[in-house]
Amino acid sequence: MVLTSTAFAQGALIPPRYTCDGDDISPPLSWTDVPPATAGFALICDDPDAPSGTWVHWVLYDLPATLRQLPPALPATREPAVGGRHGMTDFGRVGYGGPCPPGGTHRYYFRLYAVGASLGLAAGATRRQVEQAIKGRVLAEAQLMGRFHR
Repeated sequence: MVLTSTAFAQGALIPPRYTCDGDDISPPLSWTDVPPATAGFALICDDPDAPSGTWVHWVLYDLPATLRQLPPALPATREPAVGGRHGMTDFGRVGYGGPCPPGGTHRYYFRLYAVGASLGLAAGATRRQVEQAIKGRVLAEAQLMGRFHR
């Protein structure tokens, strides 16, 4: 699979609009080359450069197998209109929480997983719960990394 965004390229700076210094909205994402047996998708975004350890910015799972993109500014509802369920971030809420480092340059990894079965998790699951649920079910993975500097 290939994961891209019209907001930033692989390894490029994430525009302030998608961070806590701007509108703090989720960036648009799209993906291609999906395996035929895909039953759904899971998305996890994190910052491995956070001072306290890896910080989870977005958890989204049970996205429909027919979906190939997420619009910008996806509402932070437990069950977004595009389908799927939002999980809990390290900000203590569901939905996207944009880059907001205390200083320096941080990397933000958006990882999309094509899975072969529904995860069956209620909205609000943690990253760890989602990772446990997809274990042994991942058909393909795609990654997009953006950076942000404060």
